[in-house]
Amino acid sequence: MSQEQKGAESTSGRIFDWAILRRLYAFVKPYQVRFFLLVGIILLSACLAPLIPLLIRYTIDNVISVGDYQKLTTMLVVMIGVLVVQAVIQFFNTYLSGWLGQYVIRDIRTQLYRKILNLRLKFFDNTPIGRLVTRSISDVETLADVFSEGMAAIAGDILQLVLIIGVMFYTDWRLAAISLSTIPLMLFSTYVFKEKIKKSFNLVRTAVANLNSFVQEHITGMNIVQIFGSEKIEAEKFRVINSEHRDANIRSILYYSIYYPVADIISAVAVGLVVWYGATQIIHADVTFGTVTAFVIFINLFFRPIRMLADRFNTLQMGIVSTDRILKLLDSDEFTVDNGTYAPSTLRGDVAFNNVWFAYNEENWVLRDISFQVKAGDTVAFVGATGAGKSSIINLLSRFYDINKGEITVDGVDIHDYELGHLRRNIGVVLQDVFLFSDTIENNITLGDKSISHEKIVEAAKLVGVHEFIERLPGGYQYNVMERGSTLSVGQRQLISFVRAMVQDPKIIVLDEATSSVDTETEEMIQNAISKLMKGRTAIVIAHRLSTIQKANNIIVVDKGRIVEQGTHEELLQHEGFYANLYRMQYKEMV
Repeated sequence: MSQEQKGAESTSGRIFDWAILRRLYAFVKPYQVRFFLLVGIILLSACLAPLIPLLIRYTIDNVISVGDYQKLTTMLVVMIGVLVVQAVIQFFNTYLSGWLGQYVIRDIRTQLYRKILNLRLKFFDNTPIGRLVTRSISDVETLADVFSEGMAAIAGDILQLVLIIGVMFYTDWRLAAISLSTIPLMLFSTYVFKEKIKKSFNLVRTAVANLNSFVQEHITGMNIVQIFGSEKIEAEKFRVINSEHRDANIRSILYYSIYYPVADIISAVAVGLVVWYGATQIIHADVTFGTVTAFVIFINLFFRPIRMLADRFNTLQMGIVSTDRILKLLDSDEFTVDNGTYAPSTLRGDVAFNNVWFAYNEENWVLRDISFQVKAGDTVAFVGATGAGKSSIINLLSRFYDINKGEITVDGVDIHDYELGHLRRNIGVVLQDVFLFSDTIENNITLGDKSISHEKIVEAAKLVGVHEFIERLPGGYQYNVMERGSTLSVGQRQLISFVRAMVQDPKIIVLDEATSSVDTETEEMIQNAISKLMKGRTAIVIAHRLSTIQKANNIIVVDKGRIVEQGTHEELLQHEGFYANLYRMQYKEMV
């Protein structure tokens, strides 16, 4: 059993989790006037429920039995009026509960997405994206039912039951006792149904999360699936997961299919007993025909809320489960603490790592006692084998992850003292794996920053040498690149990422394997752009191609999380160490 399932079952075992409900009410508070209006309408509807059977009883016994047709018309008008009032109340009940639910889930979803935006990368390393989609969409949507079928509706149903029982005993205690004689059987079947459907709903929710995770992950990695010809294997995996989802839903359908006919049979037995006993009492003139008729209607009014209560309790329970999952995400401490207030108008770009230790997981150190300095305007390059820790260094500089020990400073100030957004805006990052959103080229460059003018975008594009290419596209800068930039080549996406970095005008530029995935012609364009981009800026370059970093002021060789060599290209070649061996290997490959 997965942790997801265990968590769902442990939470859903509680019908009322008041701590969670109080937290949920906090989202309702901005709309509490409408919320209390909704509660009032539901309670009023419950109070009106016994009125129609009483009016019918009075009409049969005191109007129809004496042949008072004039009064019969009056009673019909009164009953129609009550039905109209009930219909109006039902309208406002349905509309207000739906309105409240939609506004609350809008607010929750907005707050949840803002939370996700601020979670640190470590959280996404350990959490399937499909699960986050489930939290943001399906779990939040479940909360809408809590307002239409949850606490207020349950309170209304219970009040209606209490009122109907009171009126029934007040009207005729003998018929009331007979009417309620099947209640133990009804309560037992309702309890069994509630427990069964609760487990079924948990399985459905888990199956939905698994489906979301699988589909999202495999659509994203579809090129790998097709490259290795794994379509049939992946289709079989999906069939299994989809079958689990189907079976979970069919199980819940089965329980509903059994419960409602059973409830109808129990209700019919109660009606039969009332009619049988009532008929014998009518013969002996101990009970009126109108009273028996009213009790038949009372039974239907009484058993309907009981049938609905089982469903409403499960809706409330699933709402609590979803709310608990959402609140756990909202309460997650997996975010980068932003307590810094330092935000100078300009940065020089001095960067220093002082005895930095870092591990993604506890003591499994990725970086060990890293120390180096980069003066403003200088270029430092990192080389080393895959997994040596090069990319971790730039992730730490931008505070995508926080160090375990040591200190990182920019212009002599600890990066934790900087306002996080200000720090990251001054560090331009160009990654090897460029991500473009399904949007226009211009919006992918500005990322929605309205302060960046179109003229500045064009200027940066010309500097990179990509302006003419963009202009040739349909719509130019308004061309939609589709999801992940699928309509552009790797080199084109890389060039656009350079424009994106340049328009931010950062004081520190980071190039992480920025030219390793492009052809020679595109690489030449990028190298020309890089020389202009790095002018007057601090540059940190990570590259496998040593030919791209030979002019760096300092080249740092990293191996197994430690700095093993550093110096200029010529100095490292003379040292005849790791770098010199790596250079000779690449030179042979080039030859």
